[in-house]
Amino acid sequence: MSGAFGRGVAPVEVGPDTLVLGVETSCDETAAALVLGGTDVVSSVVSSQIDLHAAFGGVVPEVASRAHLESLNPVVERALADAGVGPERVDAVACTVGPGLIGALLVGVSAAKALSLAWEVPFIGVNHLEAHLYSSFLDHGDVGFPLVVLLVSGGHTMLIEMRGHGDYRLLGRTIDDAAGEAFDKVARFLDLGYPGGPAIDAAAELGDPEYVAFPRAMMNDGLDMSFSGLKTAVTNYVRRNPDVASADVAASFRAAVVDVLVAKTRRAAAEVDAAGIVLGGGVAANALLRTEMTAAGAADGRVVLLPSREMCTDNAAMIAWAALERHHQNTSDSDDFEFAPRPRWPLDGKAAAPPGRGVRA
Repeated sequence: MSGAFGRGVAPVEVGPDTLVLGVETSCDETAAALVLGGTDVVSSVVSSQIDLHAAFGGVVPEVASRAHLESLNPVVERALADAGVGPERVDAVACTVGPGLIGALLVGVSAAKALSLAWEVPFIGVNHLEAHLYSSFLDHGDVGFPLVVLLVSGGHTMLIEMRGHGDYRLLGRTIDDAAGEAFDKVARFLDLGYPGGPAIDAAAELGDPEYVAFPRAMMNDGLDMSFSGLKTAVTNYVRRNPDVASADVAASFRAAVVDVLVAKTRRAAAEVDAAGIVLGGGVAANALLRTEMTAAGAADGRVVLLPSREMCTDNAAMIAWAALERHHQNTSDSDDFEFAPRPRWPLDGKAAAPPGRGVRA
């Protein structure tokens, strides 16, 4: 790598020995990771808050923020210890600046800026959605452009054309519930547990995906998606058929979601003549989605990049990777202490935003 980054302290040359500490606190995972030269994950530590939020069936923002306050320092210390390095070896600190829960973001950004100042290294603000786009590259490397990325999680479901590093175009998105949100709500309704994605996945493996013909909304209407009606169809069916096996409902529901995601992604890839398809986000860990998308890619002659399951969920390795890639391409304007947390930060165009237009850390 070549070039320099950092306006917060002093710029540092980006090279194969550059070690970046990534910090992630956008929602309910407290994470820290050290990435060497942009691709070598030296350590990755994630402290999950699943048990804290399970009783509520979803993330409680205030609980998440307090948990980040308690966990962040130990998580960073563990990441350094696992890597066998001290703070003096770190060349930069990268952190999720948005989008996310504002209280959670404030914890991570404030801590990352403090470490940057104390260690006298640059601070780099990262768009969380952009980092998810890069999570597959940590496992597979670069395969060329353009790519179509299906970013699918509890808060986001969107199709993005990645025309180059830092250069994006939004192709389609959900007009209501995100796919992961629908998984959580259906799992809660079926009393399968939290988080809903893994719970639905496990139950579905024991059921018949053709047992209920749930609707596939907007299948032939462009690249936008809708999952709210599917969620309602599930609840209505179970209320009318209270003796139905949860496994059959879960399998049928999962099949409906995956059918839509795969069909829309294939259509998007064909429209832009994509070199490949990339999955990112928590729902990218879904077993059926991974299988069906891989088969669709093979049928269409397109490579499909799947992140490891560890990299599907929120983690800090993807934050550090995205930060280094941004600066390698000289496309970042977020490496400044004035760059504030942004609870909303769309991933459009160059995915960049002027510093300071957020909530002060």
